[in-house]
Amino acid sequence: MICPLFFEGIRTGVAMNKFNDSVVIVILAAGKGTRMKSDKAKVLHHVSDRPMIMHVVNTAVEIAGKDIIIVIGCQAEKVREVVSAEADVIFALQKEQKGTGHAVKCALPGLPQNCRYVVILSGDVPLIRASTIRKLISDHVDQENDITVLGVSLENPFGYGRIISNSCGGVAKIVEEADANESEKTINTVNSGIYCVNKNFLENSLSKIRSNNNQNEIYLTDIVEIAHQLGKKIGLMICMDQREVMGVNTAQDLLNVEAVLMEP
Repeated sequence: MICPLFFEGIRTGVAMNKFNDSVVIVILAAGKGTRMKSDKAKVLHHVSDRPMIMHVVNTAVEIAGKDIIIVIGCQAEKVREVVSAEADVIFALQKEQKGTGHAVKCALPGLPQNCRYVVILSGDVPLIRASTIRKLISDHVDQENDITVLGVSLENPFGYGRIISNSCGGVAKIVEEADANESEKTINTVNSGIYCVNKNFLENSLSKIRSNNNQNEIYLTDIVEIAHQLGKKIGLMICMDQREVMGVNTAQDLLNVEAVLMEP
């Protein structure tokens, strides 16, 4: 089912430095964040005295100007209010949290006609830099990829989706922690949850995803395996600073991110 879109926001009047007229950024911000053990939506928790989501939005604005779609769900009205006070964006409502793939499906109707490339960010990864996103887009376009994954190498990859290579050393699929076998869990190259995807391939691949996994969710990561099966070109860019892709799932994660921002 296609999720409804609603268009609201306050224009800031600030000049936008747009990286590419054909790039749209989708920010996933619908999750409840139950592990935060708080009544507040996860993306509204503060990082350096600002809502976490605003760190991601401000970075996205540097790249895409107003061509940003934020998928909201938990405490949707409050998230919309907070973001709209500072940025002019489009909101897509995910009424039920059925996974990251479903969340991106909710954003598809808002993609403009001129969109060729979709960058997908997470609202709970507040330290990602605009320079890293620019390089991801540049690599994707220059290499003529259908999808490019931003990965990172971690000593302790627990909790992250593992990037599985094929026999030629290319990317074959991403396996989530809950679905990984013991061998796959030893892989330390993991998915950051950040992608650049050709719009046409994104629309086509999302229509093929099924929720046949341990979480009974529609995983966005499955589009990588679909790309591999269809012989599409998959790129992998490794983020050299793992702090940029630190996700916030718990109160301790929030403290860890705060600590990074306080570093001189």
